[in-house]
Amino acid sequence: VQLVESGGGLVQPGGSLRLSCAASGFTFSSYGMSWYRQAPGKERELVAAISSAGVSTNYADSVKGRFTISRRNAKNTVYLQMNSLKPEDTAVYYCHAAGVRISQDYWGQGTQVTVSS
Repeated sequence: VQLVESGGGLVQPGGSLRLSCAASGFTFSSYGMSWYRQAPGKERELVAAISSAGVSTNYADSVKGRFTISRRNAKNTVYLQMNSLKPEDTAVYYCHAAGVRISQDYWGQGTQVTVSS
C-alpha cells in the first residue's frame, strides 16, 4: 500500500496550491479519503474528507469556503485545492485512507505547505 502526496511548497498569503495523493496497493474506490495537517507543536487535525464515491464531503471550520477536496477514482487520486491561503495554514499535509475494517487505515508520508511572504 502506498499513498504519495505531492504539490506542497512555499506560497504567499492569498495564494493557491493543489495537493495530490496518488494511491496504490488497495481498492481505492472502496475507501474514504481524507487530508490531515500537523503544524509544529500542534496535534494532527482533520482538514477535509470525502466519501468513497465522492458523494459527500466535510471540512474543518477553519478551511470551509477556501479548500475543496475531490477525487478521481479512475486515477486512484485524491486532491485538495487550497485557495486564499493564510500563514496559519502552514503545516505538513497528510493523505489518509480508511476502509471498512480497522486494519484498513493508511497514511502518506506528508508534504510541507508553507504560507509566508
